[in-house]
Amino acid sequence: MVADPVAPGGPVAPGTGWPGDLATAATPVASSAAEVRTLAVGSADLTELTARQSVCRACPRLVSWREEVAATRRKSFRDERYWGRPIPGWGDQAASILIVGLAPAAHGGNRTGRIFTGDRSGDFLFAALHRCGLATLPTSTSAGDGQRLIGVRMAAAVGCAPPENKPTPRERDECAPWLAAELRLIAPTLRVVVCLGGFAWQALWPVLAQAGYPAPRPRPAFKHGAEATVFSGDGVRLLVLGCFHPSQQNTFTGRVTADMVDAVLARARTYAAESSPAAEPNVPIATKSHISRPIA
Repeated sequence: MVADPVAPGGPVAPGTGWPGDLATAATPVASSAAEVRTLAVGSADLTELTARQSVCRACPRLVSWREEVAATRRKSFRDERYWGRPIPGWGDQAASILIVGLAPAAHGGNRTGRIFTGDRSGDFLFAALHRCGLATLPTSTSAGDGQRLIGVRMAAAVGCAPPENKPTPRERDECAPWLAAELRLIAPTLRVVVCLGGFAWQALWPVLAQAGYPAPRPRPAFKHGAEATVFSGDGVRLLVLGCFHPSQQNTFTGRVTADMVDAVLARARTYAAESSPAAEPNVPIATKSHISRPIA
């Protein structure tokens, strides 16, 4: 992001030239949970979905917080313009791997306008993606930095930065149709979902059901390296992987290491390649089952 000594505060207006902004002044805005559902389900493609999600105003507490942060800004970023809007999914439009996080960081994604971009968690994650051949650059600093994901998309269970990084269950549920629509639109190529942290893991199961992947019962427990397999109605198999979140608390204490994240991403990459539409025929409905086990 280029420093601007007179950077204005407040959210970026749609269609004013922010890198990667797909919304315009004419993009419909969801102002309620019902409107979120309508606009998400009615999105014909990822471009339309991304534009609509990026202007959502359905959760008053989150709208107020993200815009307050964008107006006041952290001292170290006081010369930068903050995005200050919801962070939609981003990455390869024909992704075989979807990475799901909790929510944007107040001074990370909420500042840069791109998920996992501009904070320490993103630094750790993008370095791992690059080592595994899933990102073209080892860093992600801004929405216009040239970074590109390879066969991967990223999304958040909650699209707006929440106070204290803690969205409420209601906010999670009201945001769920955006993520369900993302899953629906990349379903033809999607083979793996990587959940970063327990919040994303728990939030994913009802979203999968909305997108046509009934959750196994009992619901698999979250742990680093957990695996679960679900099937769509036409028998397409989807692998769900658990990974500790690369938060500063986890990485600084050694609860999650680069090798641990690399192992999960390598598993995702290998499985996605082996179960691509060209490599794997549809699985008969009668063979539906699930597993939950750690990565070896």
